[in-house]
Amino acid sequence: MRVDVTVDISAPPEVVWAVLSDVESWPAWTASVTSIRPLSPDPLQAGSCVRIKQPRLPTTVWTVSELVEGERFSPGVHTRASHRVVGTADGSRAILSIDQAGVLGRLVGRLYGGLTRRYVEMEAAGLKQRSEESAPQTRL
Repeated sequence: MRVDVTVDISAPPEVVWAVLSDVESWPAWTASVTSIRPLSPDPLQAGSCVRIKQPRLPTTVWTVSELVEGERFSPGVHTRASHRVVGTADGSRAILSIDQAGVLGRLVGRLYGGLTRRYVEMEAAGLKQRSEESAPQTRL
């Protein structure tokens, strides 16, 4: 099962990246995350781990498998998540993806597919709102 959600954000990529990469603050801007606790000194480098709790799901540990500073990071083992920020003419575009592969991935997709999609959509909406609130305002 794969879920992709793309959202255009009226904020520069560096603002969106700052919000997205501050993983400990996610519970403040998305109801799809109850808590995130770093298990490594720096949660955003390859190999770093965080413990994440989401409503209606078991607590899990995400390991960052890839990081391109200012652009994307990918936590996950059997479930692979990707969070990407790219600049656009009007600000930024965030692409949030979840890919659940393998036999268990397909089973989890069947059981939690709707919930997973709702959570990714909630995260995209929250990221957009927090980033736009955090963006420097231009004067007319």
